[in-house]
Amino acid sequence: MLPLYVTSGEPAGIGPDICLSLADRTDERPIVVLADLQMLKDRAKILQKKIELIEYKGQIEILPQGQLYVEHVPLNTDVVLGELNPQNAAYVLEQLHRSAEYAMQGKSVGVATAPVQKSVINDAGIHFSGHTEYYQEFAGVERVVMMLATKTLRVALATTHLPLREVTDAITTIRLQQVIDILLRDLKNKFQIAKPRVLVCGLNPHAGEGGYLGHEEIEVINPVLEQYRARGEKLSLCLPADTLFTPEHLQHADAVLAMYHDQGLPVLKSQGFGEAINITLGLPFIRTSVDHGTALSLAGTGQAKSSSLHVAVDLALSLAHSL
Repeated sequence: MLPLYVTSGEPAGIGPDICLSLADRTDERPIVVLADLQMLKDRAKILQKKIELIEYKGQIEILPQGQLYVEHVPLNTDVVLGELNPQNAAYVLEQLHRSAEYAMQGKSVGVATAPVQKSVINDAGIHFSGHTEYYQEFAGVERVVMMLATKTLRVALATTHLPLREVTDAITTIRLQQVIDILLRDLKNKFQIAKPRVLVCGLNPHAGEGGYLGHEEIEVINPVLEQYRARGEKLSLCLPADTLFTPEHLQHADAVLAMYHDQGLPVLKSQGFGEAINITLGLPFIRTSVDHGTALSLAGTGQAKSSSLHVAVDLALSLAHSL
């Protein structure tokens, strides 16, 4: 039986706090947290959590509530709650390295990730764009797709962290084909949706309004969508984003494809912030993540909410079961 690995992320933030809450679970598959064992013990003491942390060395037992497997990843220096330290950047990246390596080697079913702080890794002189890009490069795949999901809505992105002025140039025929191929494949294979129904946002207001508000829908996006529709795929043509997210439309959709980050994600997060998760499509393994940041000011206070991590773990285990 293969475990699911969970990275604890930035040690000065809430990642260790929410990972400790995994000891409250009883799952049919082992969950292993990647973290400095003593740091996690110290955090449990601060939070007054009576948890038995067991160093993981390949065991396959299902632990009872109150116990949690931890694979020890040594810190570079002591942690001060809420204070970022570039000396621990390598520690954070070692978590990602191990989780990706184990997944690629078939030693785990995948990974769920707690938040990291990109700025402090870059402050350490290490170029780091984020979890998604790290796993993409490690796996050697040309493109991945970011999809966020709640219990009732899935939103995939054609572009991710780009300045708004660069989005139009990034919406190309090739990119759209790559994104749609990955989205449809993973909805079918990982989510077991035989004929995914996908609603597609136009790039411009009113989906270009027949060319009066932009030509990208006419010249680039709809021609690509027509190709997939001709093959029998259930994709809409471009729809105005301001009305696409109404219940009437969404009740018939398995996912929405938004053209840029702030077109789709504000709607999704307004519906389920704290219950939403990030899924990286296109990887040869399962990767889910929380929908929030490191929340440095909440570290060690007991006020951090762990719901998003539990939803991420739930989905990762569910996807592993269906494969």
